[in-house]
Amino acid sequence: STKGCSACHSIDGSRIIGPSWKGIYGSRVRVVTNGKEREVAVDDEYIKRSELDPNYDMVVGYPAVMPSQKGILTEAEITALTEYIKSLK
Repeated sequence: STKGCSACHSIDGSRIIGPSWKGIYGSRVRVVTNGKEREVAVDDEYIKRSELDPNYDMVVGYPAVMPSQKGILTEAEITALTEYIKSLK
């Protein structure tokens, strides 16, 4: 992508710096939120929050290195990205 997402997120299930997007939409992931581990559903709201405040829900086992996309991605781009992630079965 032109925004550099693929440097950290694969679309084929391979593990790199961040979680793969393949099959993640609709799944449940273990995250750490405010120091507490919990399970959350990967849905539109989760993806948007992950783009704008990536350290809010940190997926267990991955480093907190993603920069916020606030002011970088538009609402339309976040929506398009979410639809793309949904398509990666």
